[in-house]
Amino acid sequence: MKKLSHVNKKGEARMVDVGPKPVVAREAVAEAMLVCAASTIRLLKKDALPKGDVLAVARVAGIQAAKQTAALIPLCHVLPLDAVGVEFTVKPRGVKVVCTVRTQARTGVEMEALTGATVAALALYDMCKAADKNMRVEGVRVATKKKSAC
Repeated sequence: MKKLSHVNKKGEARMVDVGPKPVVAREAVAEAMLVCAASTIRLLKKDALPKGDVLAVARVAGIQAAKQTAALIPLCHVLPLDAVGVEFTVKPRGVKVVCTVRTQARTGVEMEALTGATVAALALYDMCKAADKNMRVEGVRVATKKKSAC
């Protein structure tokens, strides 16, 4: 059986020592989908939802969440993020959220991208819930990740 990196010899959870790894440029892109009613999409497009600028609030929420990942996910490393971007594609039955995170570090930014995409989708949910009681967040995943020499 392969040795688990996040478990010590006693089987206890631990934070992986990435000190010996080289610093490289890293990027991760994660996505999520807020599925909602067509009527909610119409209100969103007209900027007529009761809580205001839905996409602006969700974008800031996603950026803030990516920056706070290490505080939320116990074994994540605190990373110096170079960039966090949150973009939305409004579709007939929902809003696709894409979060891109970049750093130069010894470990990847997949968790930061996932956290950013998920919290942005949750903020969308919160901003739209007065208009739509049947929404759901789905399809949370890492779409791409890459690393290259600095």
